Amino acid sequence: MILFPAVDLKNGQCVRLEQGDMNRATVFNLDPAAQARDFAAQGFEYLHVVDLDGAFAGKPVNAGAVESMLKAVTMPVQLGGGIRDLATIEAWLAKGITRVIIGTAAVRDPALVKEAAKKFPGRVAVGLDARDGKVAVEGWAETSTVTVLEIAQRFEDAGVAAIIFTDIARDGLLKGLNLDATIQLAEAISIPVIASGGFASIDDVKAMLEPRARKLEGAIAGRALYDGRLDPAAALALIKSARAAA
Repeated sequence: MILFPAVDLKNGQCVRLEQGDMNRATVFNLDPAAQARDFAAQGFEYLHVVDLDGAFAGKPVNAGAVESMLKAVTMPVQLGGGIRDLATIEAWLAKGITRVIIGTAAVRDPALVKEAAKKFPGRVAVGLDARDGKVAVEGWAETSTVTVLEIAQRFEDAGVAAIIFTDIARDGLLKGLNLDATIQLAEAISIPVIASGGFASIDDVKAMLEPRARKLEGAIAGRALYDGRLDPAAALALIKSARAAA
C-alpha cells in the first residue's frame, strides 16, 4: 500500500478544497516546492499533485509550480488537472512526471486514454471523481450521467496503470475514506485502484491495511496531513511493518 501525500495547486499555492469547491479553499503553503521537500523528508515515496486551475481551464495553469516541485524532489510524482490531449501528456512525461492522471478526457475522449496508455505503458492513470456514484468532470463543476464502474470498465486491458477513485462528498471534510465503494470498484475491475477523498486519521491507514483492502494500490491523504490530524511517521511506520509482515 502506498500513501500518497497530496499537493493541490491553485494560483501557484498549495491549497485544500472542501468537496471540490474552489470558493472553499484553504491555503496551506505558499511554496509548493518547499511542501514537496517536506513530504520527501517525512519519508513519503510518491507524490500526488493536482493542478486545480488547470482542471477548470482544460489546460495546464500551474506549470511553473509543478516544475519547481520536480526540481525539488527525486521521488516519483503523479499529476492530474487540465491534461486533455496527447501533446500535454507527452510534455509532462518529458519534464519528469512519472504518471499523468486523465480525468475529464477519460469520460469525453476514452480513445485518448487508450492511445496514451499504449504509447506510455504504466504511465497513464485515470481519475474518476464521483458524486452520488456518477462521474464528475471539468474540475467537478459538472456531473455526467455515467457511473464510475462504467467508465472504469472501458479501460480494462488498455494498459492503464491505476484508477484514482475520489468520493467528492467526502473530499476535504475529514470524514474518512469511502472504502466500501472503493473496494467494490477494485473487485469489479483488474486495474489497480487508489482511494481518495476524506482521508482523516490513522484509522484510515489501519483500514487500508485490512485484508479486504488488499486489492487497493494505496490512498491519497491531503488535509489530514496539513492540519496535523495524521502523523506521517506513525502512518508510514504502520505501512512499513505491514509490508514486512506480508
